[in-house]
Amino acid sequence: METNEKKTTEEKKPELDRGAIHEAVVDVLKSCYDPEIPVNIYEMGLIYGIVINDDASVDVVMTLTSPACPVAGSLPPEVESRVESIPGVKDCRVKVVWEPMWGIHMMSDEARLQLGL
Repeated sequence: METNEKKTTEEKKPELDRGAIHEAVVDVLKSCYDPEIPVNIYEMGLIYGIVINDDASVDVVMTLTSPACPVAGSLPPEVESRVESIPGVKDCRVKVVWEPMWGIHMMSDEARLQLGL
């Protein structure tokens, strides 16, 4: 006995909620600090870009306050690890760039107030 009904063996993938993942990434970045500065790296203006990819991986483009920053070797891996801990995130790649060069003008108003600038 044949049936004309098609059976699908593929299950639908859950819809990727880029907005929720982006918000969670920002929250995580706001928990990362340069130990010498009492302001998180997001409010400091060190994060230049966050991309949520179709495969639920996250690309973060960031800079540091200077190339000689003492946390240059530890902060990017910390960012990767913290972002990868977010439920729904497949993995994270952090790219450190030096252009445009970071400056105080990149800090949020909140960060400037916190540092008394």
